[in-house]
This record gives sequence, structure tokens and C-alpha cells, in this order.
Amino acid sequence: MVWRMWIELQTPPEPPSAVVQARPAWDLTLALVDATVQLDQPDGQGTRTVGTGFLIAAPRPDGTPRTVLVTAAHVLNQMADKQARIGWRTALPDGAWKFEPRPLVIRDFDDQPLWVRHPDRDIAVMEVQAPPEFARAAIPLGWLADENTLAAYQVGPGDELFALGFPRGLSANRAGFPILRVGRVASWPLSPVAAFPTFLLDFTVFPGNSGGPVFWTPAARSAPGKPEPDHPFIAGVLTQEVLVGQDRLDLGVVIHAVYVRQAIALLDAPPWP
Repeated sequence: MVWRMWIELQTPPEPPSAVVQARPAWDLTLALVDATVQLDQPDGQGTRTVGTGFLIAAPRPDGTPRTVLVTAAHVLNQMADKQARIGWRTALPDGAWKFEPRPLVIRDFDDQPLWVRHPDRDIAVMEVQAPPEFARAAIPLGWLADENTLAAYQVGPGDELFALGFPRGLSANRAGFPILRVGRVASWPLSPVAAFPTFLLDFTVFPGNSGGPVFWTPAARSAPGKPEPDHPFIAGVLTQEVLVGQDRLDLGVVIHAVYVRQAIALLDAPPWP
């Protein structure tokens, strides 16, 4: 009997039935990386205006697919010419990538903006014709936080958020991928959003970061036991750094993502009479 019990204890249990595993946090982060692009416009004098944008899959009311570029409105305002550039990236057969910036028309022949600006916030959105791989990489509209998301998932001071961008026009590599950085929420309270439309993120901001997504993934959770969504969410858009006189405080200003939702809705609003 003892021998039989010893054999049973040494026998490995039957393997569990196959279950669907949650996507790892790094995979979810890569989804945001793939959807983030560099925006720039040379000034003809050896320098250029640089910003960051990201792509959202926002179908039209009739269900037709549409890819929408999101950035800070001041990024496009500072680009005086009718045409900017958007930094597409192409995967090569050998596993390498090629950076292929292409023209992006941002103003019409009458010099009127082709983007829609949120009436109260530094947010701009415009429909773009993206290469198929970028259209597929666009982030679902549902990944944009609404006015209740941060409270629902108990995001507060000290929690980590990730930010993607191109500080001073620098990319992570020659393929043109954005640089991923991390900061901590430095504000309280974060809601209601109508009363607190922006919040502070504790990290150093540089020109070129403006317009980049600020987002949460499971890898950023600092305290166990809090509720977690099954996908990352974009908490907001980085729009500026905090300056007091000439002093940089290493703080970024983030506009809540609900205003991106509102700006996208304006794309389908009837034109002004």
C-alpha cells in the first residue's frame, strides 16, 4: 500500500485542458507602439517641426472602416505649409524595417486645416489614408478611456502610465519606431473629468513628445488586487511640459482621452451652416 501511494504521488497529474491565455502586457504595449507615428515638417533651413501622432480605428456611422490620426492641435498649427510628413514603417522580408515618411496634406488649397480641433482642448483629429498594415494596427476606438475609466480601474497618484513619442525628433532606431517611456500620475483628483480635464505625469517632456498617447497596461499596475481591464487603455494625450518661468519641472500635461472621443465625433457632425 505504501509503495502504491508513493507511485501515485510521483505520477504527474493529467495536463489541464487548453485555455485561452491573456495576451502578455508586452504584446499589448506593442500594439500601441505599432499605431504611433512621427509627424514632421522641414522648414527649409535645416530644422523641422516634429510631433507625435497615433492611429485610431473609428468607423463611420454607417460602419465603413476609417483610420483617424490623433495628435495635439498645436503640432499641426505650428506646421505652416500645406503638406507635412507622416512616418510610415515597412517590414522587410529579412525581419528588418524601413522608415518611409510620406506626404500628409494637412491644409487645402485655401490654406484651411483639414483636421478637426476639439473646441476647448489641444486635440486634433483627421482621417488619413493609411497603408494596409497601419490601418490594421490602428487602435480600436474602445481603447480610448471615457470619463469613468480611470475611476473604475482606480488609477491614481503614483500609478505608472506609459508614454510614446519622438523627443526632439529622436526615434528608437532607424526604423522610425517611437520611444517608450514611463511616468507616474502626479495629480489628484483625476475625476470628474469635466472639472479636471487634464492631469500631470511625472516625467521629462521634450519637443516632439506632443501628441503622443499616454496609456496603461497590466504591466503598469503598482498595487495588487485592483480591477483590471482585458486590454490596455489610452488615458490621454501628452500636450505640453510644465514650465515656471525658465524652470522645467519635469512634468507633462495630459489631456484626458474622452476629449479625443469627442473630437472624433465631430468628424461626423454636420457642417456649420
